[in-house]
Amino acid sequence: MTDIVLFHHAQGLRQDVVDWADLLRADGHRVWTPDLYDGTIFDNLEDGVAHRDSIGIPELIRRAEAELDRLPGELVYAGFSMGASIAGYFAAIRAGTRAAVLMHGGGDPEDGWNVDVPLQIHYAVGDPWVEREDINGFADVVQAAGSSIQVYTYPGNGHLFADPNGPAYNRESAELMLERELEFLRGI
Repeated sequence: MTDIVLFHHAQGLRQDVVDWADLLRADGHRVWTPDLYDGTIFDNLEDGVAHRDSIGIPELIRRAEAELDRLPGELVYAGFSMGASIAGYFAAIRAGTRAAVLMHGGGDPEDGWNVDVPLQIHYAVGDPWVEREDINGFADVVQAAGSSIQVYTYPGNGHLFADPNGPAYNRESAELMLERELEFLRGI
């Protein structure tokens, strides 16, 4: 069993994130899904991004840190899109990080990386919200720190392709991402 914190995307803690956490729980993991928006959710990504921007990244990081202080010290950090950035940030700086899983996004190369923290990144090749150069730069930082990294790309140009209620949903890609993630978590 692995302890996992799963951060939501810019649309908030919607059912797709809760359902993903349940899939991880069904595989024997303990999963926490902090709500950084205090119950506010959005039907479209643009409104969610506007809300994120109105709160500001420093405040979201503060909220996430307050939630993390209530969780076990050894965690896998995971997240979708905006949540992938938050997960990557904390995986890079917090002691006790066991691994990170970043979906529909990646971390910031400037955050650095913890040594011996394995990482998985998942995104669609044509995703307009993900910059391949940023993923590659982050992968270089992770490898330079001596950590293992797995980067998986999926067909299409949709963002949040694992959200069954979203416009970019791709069942085959979502199932493959889950399969790869579960295999990764079982090896930690």
